[in-house]
Amino acid sequence: MWYFLNVIFNILNKKIYNYFPYPYFVSVVHLFVGVVYCLVSWAVGLPKRAPMDANLLKLLFPVAVCHALGHVTSNVSFAAVAVSFTHTIKALEPFFNAAASQFILGQSIPITLWLSLAPVVLGVSMASLTELSFNWVGFISAMISNISFTYRSIYSKKAMTDMDSTNLYAYISIIALFVCIPPAIILEGPKLMKHGFGDAITKVGLTKFITDLFWVGMFYHLYNQLATNTLERVAPLTHAVGNVLKRVFVIGFSIIVFGNKISTQTGIGTAIAIAGVAIYSYIKAKMEEEKRQAKAA
Repeated sequence: MWYFLNVIFNILNKKIYNYFPYPYFVSVVHLFVGVVYCLVSWAVGLPKRAPMDANLLKLLFPVAVCHALGHVTSNVSFAAVAVSFTHTIKALEPFFNAAASQFILGQSIPITLWLSLAPVVLGVSMASLTELSFNWVGFISAMISNISFTYRSIYSKKAMTDMDSTNLYAYISIIALFVCIPPAIILEGPKLMKHGFGDAITKVGLTKFITDLFWVGMFYHLYNQLATNTLERVAPLTHAVGNVLKRVFVIGFSIIVFGNKISTQTGIGTAIAIAGVAIYSYIKAKMEEEKRQAKAA
C-alpha cells in the first residue's frame, strides 16, 4: 500500500505541476488536506487524539519545521525536473544521515559504512551529469530537502515519545502546515491571484483542478502515514530496504508514465546509486541489530 500510494502521489503531483507550476502552494494543499483528514479522524475517535502539552510541542516543533522545509524543497524540485531525477538525488539521503551522525551527534561511523556510500555518490553524480531535464533549481532543492530530512530524523530521535505514530504524524503535519503558509503567500500569492488559478482552470476546468489537488493531498498524507506505521511495525533493516525499493518503483513508473527520455549514463548512474543505498541500508541495519542483541544480552 505504501508503494502503491507513493507511486500514485508522485505521478499525480507531476501531472499537476505540468499545468500548475506553483510548488509552494501545492505543498500547502498537501499538508492542508492531510490536516483536515487528521481532524476528521480525531473527531470520530479513529484514532483517539493523544494529549499535547507545551514540552511535547517544544520537542516536535523542530521536527515539523524540518518536515516542512524538506517537503517544500522536494516539491520545488519535482516541479523543476523529471520525477525520476529528483528521486535519484534523494537517494543521497543516507550520505547526509551518516555525515550528521558522525559530525553533529558525535557517533563514530565505521569505514565499511562510508565505503558503501561511495557508489551512491558516484551514481548520483553520473546521473546528474547527463540528466536531460537537469537544472540547478531542481538539483539544489532536492539537496536542501536531503539536509532537511536528515535534521528531521535527528530531531525525531530526540523527540521520541510514547505517542503512537499516527498521532505523532498528525501533530507534525499541523505544525508544518502553519510553517508552509507564509512563504507560499509571499512567494506565489500575487502570481496565483493574477493568473495562476485562472490559467489552471482554463487548461483543465475547475472540477478537475480541485479534485486533482484534493486527491494529491490525500495520497500524500496516506503514503506518509503508512510509511510511519510501517516503521513502527518492522525492523530498521526491513524499512530501510523498503525505502530503497520504493525509489526504484517510483523512478520506473515515472519514466513509463511520462515517457521521460533518459540517457544510458543516467540509467546506469541511477542503478549504481540505488544499489549503493541497498548495501548501506543492509550494513547499517545489521549494526543496529547487533547493538540491540548486545543490549539484550
